[in-house]
Amino acid sequence: QGSLVESGGGSVAAGGSLSLSCVASGTMFYIKSCMGWFRRVPGKEREGVAQISTNGLTFYVDSVKDRFTISQDKAKKILFLQMNDLKPEDSAVYYCAPVWCQTWSPPSDIAWGQGTQVTVSS
Repeated sequence: QGSLVESGGGSVAAGGSLSLSCVASGTMFYIKSCMGWFRRVPGKEREGVAQISTNGLTFYVDSVKDRFTISQDKAKKILFLQMNDLKPEDSAVYYCAPVWCQTWSPPSDIAWGQGTQVTVSS
Protein backbone atom coordinates (compact mmCIF):
# COMPACT_ATOMS: atom_id res chain seq x y z
CA GLN A 1 0.00 0.00 0.00
CA GLY A 2 2.81 2.44 0.78
CA SER A 3 3.42 5.11 3.35
CA LEU A 4 2.77 8.75 4.20
CA VAL A 5 5.53 10.93 5.62
CA GLU A 6 4.70 14.42 6.81
CA SER A 7 7.24 17.13 7.55
CA GLY A 8 7.65 20.86 7.92
CA GLY A 9 6.02 21.50 11.26
CA GLY A 10 7.52 23.67 13.95
CA SER A 11 6.91 26.41 16.48
CA VAL A 12 5.93 29.89 15.37
CA ALA A 13 4.37 32.98 16.84
CA ALA A 14 0.82 33.91 15.96
CA GLY A 15 0.68 35.47 12.53
CA GLY A 16 3.58 33.41 11.27
CA SER A 17 3.74 30.89 8.45
CA LEU A 18 4.72 27.27 7.97
CA SER A 19 4.85 25.04 4.93
CA LEU A 20 4.05 21.36 5.37
CA SER A 21 4.91 18.53 3.00
CA CYS A 22 3.64 15.01 2.69
CA VAL A 23 5.46 12.41 0.63
CA ALA A 24 3.28 9.48 -0.39
CA SER A 25 4.84 6.26 -1.53
CA GLY A 26 3.43 3.20 -3.19
CA THR A 27 -0.23 3.50 -4.07
CA MET A 28 -1.09 5.97 -1.31
CA PHE A 29 -1.16 9.03 -3.58
CA TYR A 30 -4.74 9.36 -4.79
CA ILE A 31 -5.74 5.83 -3.86
CA LYS A 32 -9.02 7.66 -3.24
CA SER A 33 -10.47 10.62 -5.15
CA CYS A 34 -8.79 13.34 -3.12
CA MET A 35 -5.75 13.97 -0.96
CA GLY A 36 -6.40 15.71 2.31
CA TRP A 37 -4.69 17.36 5.24
CA PHE A 38 -5.98 16.60 8.71
CA ARG A 39 -5.05 17.82 12.16
CA ARG A 40 -5.48 16.41 15.62
CA VAL A 41 -5.17 17.85 19.08
CA PRO A 42 -5.03 15.64 22.20
CA GLY A 43 -8.47 14.57 23.33
CA LYS A 44 -10.20 15.50 20.08
CA GLU A 45 -11.08 13.73 16.88
CA ARG A 46 -8.88 14.15 13.87
CA GLU A 47 -10.42 16.83 11.65
CA GLY A 48 -10.00 17.46 7.96
CA VAL A 49 -8.84 20.96 7.07
CA ALA A 50 -8.08 20.96 3.34
CA GLN A 51 -8.38 18.65 0.38
CA ILE A 52 -7.46 18.63 -3.28
CA SER A 53 -8.77 16.48 -6.09
CA THR A 54 -6.85 14.84 -8.89
CA ASN A 55 -7.77 17.71 -11.21
CA GLY A 56 -6.75 20.37 -8.71
CA LEU A 57 -10.06 21.39 -7.19
CA THR A 58 -9.57 22.48 -3.60
CA PHE A 59 -11.74 22.69 -0.52
CA TYR A 60 -11.06 24.21 2.88
CA VAL A 61 -12.94 24.19 6.12
CA ASP A 62 -14.06 27.63 7.23
CA SER A 63 -11.53 27.90 10.05
CA VAL A 64 -8.57 27.84 7.64
CA LYS A 65 -10.09 29.35 4.51
CA ASP A 66 -8.06 32.24 3.07
CA ARG A 67 -5.11 31.34 5.33
CA PHE A 68 -4.13 27.84 4.19
CA THR A 69 -3.35 26.71 0.64
CA ILE A 70 -3.19 23.07 -0.41
CA SER A 71 -1.22 22.09 -3.50
CA GLN A 72 0.45 19.07 -5.00
CA ASP A 73 3.25 17.77 -7.16
CA LYS A 74 1.58 14.76 -8.72
CA ALA A 75 4.70 13.58 -10.51
CA LYS A 76 6.62 13.40 -7.24
CA LYS A 77 3.58 12.32 -5.18
CA ILE A 78 4.01 15.21 -2.76
CA LEU A 79 1.21 17.11 -1.06
CA PHE A 80 1.80 20.57 0.38
CA LEU A 81 0.03 22.82 2.84
CA GLN A 82 1.05 26.45 3.04
CA MET A 83 -0.20 27.91 6.30
CA ASN A 84 -0.22 31.67 6.74
CA ASP A 85 -1.47 33.94 9.49
CA LEU A 86 -1.30 31.07 11.94
CA LYS A 87 -3.35 31.21 15.11
CA PRO A 88 -2.87 29.41 18.44
CA GLU A 89 -5.94 27.29 17.65
CA ASP A 90 -4.09 25.90 14.63
CA SER A 91 -1.72 24.10 17.00
CA ALA A 92 -2.04 20.37 16.33
CA VAL A 93 -0.34 17.38 14.77
CA TYR A 94 -0.95 17.53 11.04
CA TYR A 95 -1.42 14.45 8.87
CA CYS A 96 -2.11 13.77 5.22
CA ALA A 97 -4.18 10.97 3.73
CA PRO A 98 -5.96 9.89 0.60
CA VAL A 99 -9.70 10.43 1.11
CA TRP A 100 -13.02 10.31 -0.65
CA CYS A 101 -13.65 13.94 -1.52
CA GLN A 102 -17.26 14.16 -0.38
CA THR A 103 -16.93 12.25 2.88
CA TRP A 104 -13.30 12.90 3.92
CA SER A 105 -13.10 9.14 4.52
CA PRO A 106 -9.65 7.58 4.22
CA PRO A 107 -9.15 3.89 3.41
CA SER A 108 -10.37 1.75 6.30
CA ASP A 109 -6.98 0.10 6.62
CA ILE A 110 -4.91 3.25 6.25
CA ALA A 111 -1.61 3.41 8.06
CA TRP A 112 -1.44 7.02 9.18
CA GLY A 113 1.95 8.68 9.11
CA GLN A 114 3.67 10.07 12.17
CA GLY A 115 2.33 13.51 11.47
CA THR A 116 4.14 16.78 12.00
CA GLN A 117 3.64 18.99 15.04
CA VAL A 118 2.60 22.60 14.56
CA THR A 119 2.70 24.85 17.62
CA VAL A 120 1.55 28.45 17.44
CA SER A 121 2.19 30.71 20.40
CA SER A 122 0.12 33.75 21.19
